[in-house]
Amino acid sequence: MGTFTYDSRVTVSLDDRVLAHLQAVIWSKLRRSETFAFTWTDPMRSGMGRTSVWLSPHVPIAFEYFGSRQPRLNPAWIELLTKSSNSPGGLLLVPEPEEPPPPQ
Repeated sequence: MGTFTYDSRVTVSLDDRVLAHLQAVIWSKLRRSETFAFTWTDPMRSGMGRTSVWLSPHVPIAFEYFGSRQPRLNPAWIELLTKSSNSPGGLLLVPEPEEPPPPQ
């Protein structure tokens, strides 16, 4: 389990694989100076079911991984997460789709 930290105050624990996909999408948008909302559910925190933050290039964020290996990214999941981030509701953590089989 890694962590996503927003503005040194809000932290959520996420699986390293999930975190790597979120990082790819978030970095891509922030690199283009795009601002957007990011919402996640956190049932592990008592009394907190959902958290939303406004991401912009001017607010510090950090991705910290538990494992040392970079997970292999699923392009289909990155596409779904990117579509979500471009929607009026902002980036939501959608389930990972199955990866297409490798070309023969």
